[in-house]
Amino acid sequence: MTSNSINEIATLRIELTGSNPLIWRQVEVPTSVTLKVLHKIVQAAMGWFDEHLWELKIGDRRYVLPVDGEWRDTPTTDAGKVRLRQVLQPGQTVIDYLYDFGDDWHHRLVVKNIRAGDPEIGYPLYVGGENAVPPEDCGGLGGFYDLVAILADSDHPEHDEISDQLGDFDPTVVNEDAIRVALGRIAGARRAMQVRMRKKAKGDA
Repeated sequence: MTSNSINEIATLRIELTGSNPLIWRQVEVPTSVTLKVLHKIVQAAMGWFDEHLWELKIGDRRYVLPVDGEWRDTPTTDAGKVRLRQVLQPGQTVIDYLYDFGDDWHHRLVVKNIRAGDPEIGYPLYVGGENAVPPEDCGGLGGFYDLVAILADSDHPEHDEISDQLGDFDPTVVNEDAIRVALGRIAGARRAMQVRMRKKAKGDA
């Protein structure tokens, strides 16, 4: 892996399919990350807790963790062995990302604007987004919008119960501080890996 490939980045736009108003995030990501790490970046940007099965789909090919693919009827590829730059197409690349096969959170990932990154900046880097991500295990988009309607209706018989469960949840607010912290952990791990690679290269010289 060359220095240029390590520093190359792309713009990743994440959209929660079917959400209205649209729930989206934008992140600058290194193209050198594996698809397993791309999954972790999406989890961090969206505020999910990585507690469920997931898959990335590009064309007809599915990328998962090996243990997740054991029960499937169709062939899968180990997401930890494929780097993002290996699946990128000219212009932009669209990736289908499914998280939680019960609630079925479908995401549309668009990767574009591949370019040199700033070596002084830690990537992945949060750029922006709109609207809160639904709570885990709330029953998919239908269940989420039911919760939003109950929270907005103080006369609803379940209003107090749901309010107690969700606290100060606001469907219009993005917790940007939490996103930056979560992405910062991934960036920190990546920087540590680069330091180890440089030390190893010097030792082999």
